[in-house]
Amino acid sequence: MRLAALVLLLGATSAFAGVLPEDRADILYHRYQGGGITIDGPSLLIRKKIGESFAVSANYYEDMVSSASIDVQLSASKYEEKRKQKSMSVDFLHGKSTYSAGVIDSKESDYVADTAYFSLSQDMFGDLTTVSLTYKRGWNDVFRNVKVAGERVRDDTFADQVDTRGYALGLTQILTRNLILGLNYEVITDEGFLNSPYRSVRFSDGLGGFGLEQEIYPRTHTSNAASVRLKYYLPYRAAIDGSFRFFTDTWGVIGQNVDLMYTHPIWKRWVFDGHVRYYHQTAADFYSDLFPRQSAQNFLARDKELATYNAITVGVQATYDFTIPRIRWVQKSSVTARIEHMTINYDDFRDATKLDTANGVLAGTEPLYKLNANIYQLFVSIWF
Repeated sequence: MRLAALVLLLGATSAFAGVLPEDRADILYHRYQGGGITIDGPSLLIRKKIGESFAVSANYYEDMVSSASIDVQLSASKYEEKRKQKSMSVDFLHGKSTYSAGVIDSKESDYVADTAYFSLSQDMFGDLTTVSLTYKRGWNDVFRNVKVAGERVRDDTFADQVDTRGYALGLTQILTRNLILGLNYEVITDEGFLNSPYRSVRFSDGLGGFGLEQEIYPRTHTSNAASVRLKYYLPYRAAIDGSFRFFTDTWGVIGQNVDLMYTHPIWKRWVFDGHVRYYHQTAADFYSDLFPRQSAQNFLARDKELATYNAITVGVQATYDFTIPRIRWVQKSSVTARIEHMTINYDDFRDATKLDTANGVLAGTEPLYKLNANIYQLFVSIWF
């Protein structure tokens, strides 16, 4: 009973390959505010079993982006953009094996991404161990928008592509009736135009100011990530979940993050979650906030996501289970509200908008940038 409760409480259906997803529908609204950017939009996810062996899923996701991040503001104006993403997947259960395949289509005015993936999960050793293998392939088209007569239109002089391949290996092991261990390893390779067509790097002009030139990235990128996760069911129906992830890539970035989550059901219908996440990374080999001169090296980057920084995210979540009277085909339903606050402190990325040579604030001496962001989610789930 404790093992079943642990799986239900943590949503750990992935721990068992021989279980198809439940029939359910999720309606989500999400909003991100921080760093001069606002992103919000809806999402709809539907899962349905067909017989005992098949299940299908469909998802629609939409982002409305307004403004521009601080590292883009030097060379691009504020803008509004909408991204629409559609995906479909199918699961096939055969004995203790589950085969899954899916496609994802994402479109915005200057980026079109198509992804296909396949995964295999296998139960073994009395269903105490599950091994999973995943392969994904992505085909992306990159464009650039320019302003003509006040309107954003596609620049016919620029178009490029990105090819992505991903490989993942996962292991889930039930150690005791109260404890589940998860191990994952993933390799992703990218080839093509891997930087932003809008972002520029800055270089010293020798007079305390700076000039701008276009970013130049390598056209290949390989990343490796390994993680370990433990979920422990506590005697009073609560659970604690901890994980550690290590990331490295061929650009010199090394990242580490630690997550800790606590889940506590109360009053029969309520489940509360609290979590904290800490992340730290080093800068890419070709990153600099301010280069000493123009064309200082072969590859140039000033993307703050490639800088040295640490981030702390704290979040809370509340879920309420409720019934819908007179609708017999609805087995159960719930509403969930989630809020997170994220703080990122950069060690080598400065707020170039604070340049003030008249008052002694020269290029490279501006205050270090700090980002604060709030993330909100509200979603309703219906099982049928």
